[in-house]
Amino acid sequence: MKLGTLLLLATTAGIATPALAHHSFAMFDRTKNVTVNGVVKEYEWSNPHVWIHLMVPDDAGTPREWSFEMQAIAQDYAAGWRSDSVKPGDKIRIEFHPLKDGSRGGQLMNATLADGKYLGPPAAPNRAAPRPNEGKAS
Repeated sequence: MKLGTLLLLATTAGIATPALAHHSFAMFDRTKNVTVNGVVKEYEWSNPHVWIHLMVPDDAGTPREWSFEMQAIAQDYAAGWRSDSVKPGDKIRIEFHPLKDGSRGGQLMNATLADGKYLGPPAAPNRAAPRPNEGKAS
């Protein structure tokens, strides 16, 4: 086999492998937006996706863990998120697309911090979801 062909195959395999490992967002019900209030348990600022884990009380008041998938760091950064945006113990309100199977979690669309700071949405900020009170007369 020629060296050029071998290099081409190796490069192609190197590019294709991460693409095959990445998943779709088909597991989220993008026709629904749900909101929860909770306390940050963990914030994972890492690629390929940022994650926020919250403790949210159920109907009986028992805290249950919810997990919210975000975008890649670059997309979340463009939407105002930073590695120190939230920390364990912070109170937060999250709007998300729920998981289709009913599990506790979903695709984060935006968040409002305890101080009122609004973050997100992570993708297509002009189209995904309006900011609170946007377009309403004060």
